[in-house]
Amino acid sequence: MSENWNKRTKLVHGGSRRSQYNEVSEAIFLTQGFVYETAEQAEARFIETGPDEFIYARYGNPTVAMFEERIALLEGAEDAFATASGMAAVSGALTSLLKAGDHVVSAKALFGSCLYILENILARYGVEVSFVDGTDLDQWRAAMRPDTKAVFFESMSNPTLEVIDIEAVCNIAHEVGATVVVDNVFSTPVFSRAIEQGADVVVYSATKHIDGQGRVLGGVVLGSKDYIRGTLEPYMKHTGGSLSPFSAWTLLKGLETIDLRVKAQAESALKIAEALDGHPQLERMIYPGLPKHAQNALVQRQLGGQGGTVLSLDLKGGKEAAFKFLNALSIPVISNNLGDAKSIATHPATTTHQRLPDEQKNELGITPGLVRFSVGLEDSDDLIADLKAALEAAQ
Repeated sequence: MSENWNKRTKLVHGGSRRSQYNEVSEAIFLTQGFVYETAEQAEARFIETGPDEFIYARYGNPTVAMFEERIALLEGAEDAFATASGMAAVSGALTSLLKAGDHVVSAKALFGSCLYILENILARYGVEVSFVDGTDLDQWRAAMRPDTKAVFFESMSNPTLEVIDIEAVCNIAHEVGATVVVDNVFSTPVFSRAIEQGADVVVYSATKHIDGQGRVLGGVVLGSKDYIRGTLEPYMKHTGGSLSPFSAWTLLKGLETIDLRVKAQAESALKIAEALDGHPQLERMIYPGLPKHAQNALVQRQLGGQGGTVLSLDLKGGKEAAFKFLNALSIPVISNNLGDAKSIATHPATTTHQRLPDEQKNELGITPGLVRFSVGLEDSDDLIADLKAALEAAQ
């Protein structure tokens, strides 16, 4: 029945498991282990586990299972595994799938920690990685090989907001039998149709929009039941990247309001982008929801016209102007998260992407003047006035 519910109903009720007390709000099972009535029951539990047969919190927990079931229902995936952070989700999704000698094709425009996993960790263990311009389908085609095991990209890149054609890249990858892993954070689970568009595995940092209030770390990997339980789960439960029950409960509460929050944030982001576009202090205004954005037609098709909750401002005057702008803001906070109820401004070149060589930053469009702006739930008119005043102060 729950599969036929509309999105907001799924977000409130999906995956609920009530204890014998029939509580309204989901219960938090703060336990590291579970008791068996007999030694025979313990033996059977370890031989064959089912959805309600929990062994150890690193393997599974009732509160965590509720979160996994609810987000899988929202995403349209067969199954999900919740992780301790978004990066635990990315590293687990890739590392569990790959072995020495495998080949990966990845978009080059990625979050700094994702690049570290591909360039340093996977390479260290004998996985070959080829990087391409994610918006160029010819480069994807040219990079594929018979031994290409996986494809990885951010559906909307951080922080330059390039949008990758999920369906087209999936078709290219599937021709050689590669598994497509999509980091879908910027697209959000509210606007996402990645599974429907061909993605095999979808990854989220639940720290972002799913929590949406800066409270906990979390991540989740979604895909087929065979992949989640046969490939990912053995790796995650033995390497210890599982989500805590308290964090899972917090994320369940976040899912109840994510549809309302993200739609309001995206609406404000478009208003802000329209208000600041063409400002004399800006070299570039980057927002996928603007008609001038290079992939706006793809945004219309892939995300239903929604440009997301993040925009990037490239200020004239480089780092000095960017810092003046950041320091002049009165409503947004300076931090490195996104998808929060509070608006957050970040200078990627000196924070999230600071380890990249200048040549690589330039290639990715991460200029000294670039500021990533995650739009919160404040009044959009207040944010526009504050941003305009900060731009004037940056001159």
